[in-house]
Amino acid sequence: MQNKNIEIAKKIAKKVSDMNGRTFFVGGYVRDEILGIETKDIDIEVHGIEVDTLVNILESIGDVQKIGASFGVFNLKGYDLDIAMPRKEKSNGCGHRDFEIYVDPFIGYEEASIRRDFTMNSLMKDVLTGEIIDNFGGIEDLKNKNIKYVNEISFCEDPLRVFRAAQFASRFGFNVDKKTIELCSTMDVSSLAFERVFEELKKALLKSEKPSIFFNTLKDMNQLSFWFKEIEGLIGIKQSEIHHPEGDVFTHSMMVLDEAAKLRHQAEDKLGFMLAALCHDFGKTITTQVRKGKLTAYGHEVESAKIAKVFLDRLTNKISLKKDVLNLVELHMKPNQMYNTAKKKSMMKLWDDAIHPTDLILLSKADALGRGIKKDYDEIENALRASLKDYNVLMQEPEVSGKDLILLGLKPGVQFSEYIKLGHKLHLSGLSKEEILRHISSDINKKHLV
Repeated sequence: MQNKNIEIAKKIAKKVSDMNGRTFFVGGYVRDEILGIETKDIDIEVHGIEVDTLVNILESIGDVQKIGASFGVFNLKGYDLDIAMPRKEKSNGCGHRDFEIYVDPFIGYEEASIRRDFTMNSLMKDVLTGEIIDNFGGIEDLKNKNIKYVNEISFCEDPLRVFRAAQFASRFGFNVDKKTIELCSTMDVSSLAFERVFEELKKALLKSEKPSIFFNTLKDMNQLSFWFKEIEGLIGIKQSEIHHPEGDVFTHSMMVLDEAAKLRHQAEDKLGFMLAALCHDFGKTITTQVRKGKLTAYGHEVESAKIAKVFLDRLTNKISLKKDVLNLVELHMKPNQMYNTAKKKSMMKLWDDAIHPTDLILLSKADALGRGIKKDYDEIENALRASLKDYNVLMQEPEVSGKDLILLGLKPGVQFSEYIKLGHKLHLSGLSKEEILRHISSDINKKHLV
């Protein structure tokens, strides 16, 4: 697919060149190519020809999609390639759409790239010759793993760049330039659309080896307070030094998050799993207290789910995702608590309560490893997975259905759903369908329901 997009970019560039124009790969594609990272996002920018001329060229090649024709952005149907013309942007408000945009194909390479956020994203590579134009020292900053703004004035016009800086730092393991940190700390992020902030969070959680860098960078910028206040609230919340020698709840949560990143490839719901790792101890902010000389946080998992709901409601409207996260958060303590102590019936109920049982095991593992204690979790994980396997086998066995209840003489009604639930509960305890039906039949006869 990428080769297909590259080839069409070259075809466009050749026709543009024939009209005395020039075409460049720009933005993340050039950056990632230098870093040796494969990317699906390919953007080209066309200089030196009029907009109408570009449209004619594109129409001679394929079906033109004018996704942003008013500000010079197009693509071709069937291709994953953004085709843009150089433009100026000027902020005229606080929102992310509050920009005046001026298309100017003859603006020049430096002026065109000055609107980019970071020097590493300001690089331009000629599609035909491979020449790289580096107006702001982007290659040097890539070598030094440094994230630095291009232009102070244009940078501040889009506050999302605060989160993009943190996301890139996390994703690439780079440092954010000191002056960029200082500039980001002055920016008001409250007007941003939640979808844009969530997208940067999502990239940090799913593409970073150490997502903790995202939050530590925002902490350095003093930019946790508005969108991530629950995470900021973890800073300074003490824990038992016996169980958590690593320090406060913020430190522990960041360690758990990084452990979860090592495991996310195994998760069924990768984003939900990572968000649960982030949110799992939110409740410690209100449950931590000293009891009999010991620091405790009893019931924090229940409170964590409540606080996590507020946090997630601020960032996303995806109902199923929130349901998955809150389920994991509320149950996250149970696998490790039940190991070697719980009866089989309790374990079966735990897996039944979990939306994604495998993810629950992974979260418990990340939680156990995300503390300042070296621990071999293999034995516990193997036992939990063996128990889950037993549950899956059990779920393959026949259960009581509505048809079975009708055959017992019960008429559809309130009792119907109650007996279905009872049947499932007894099934989890290990009773066969025949044993369950005998139990239900006896109960029906006692209550004279038929």
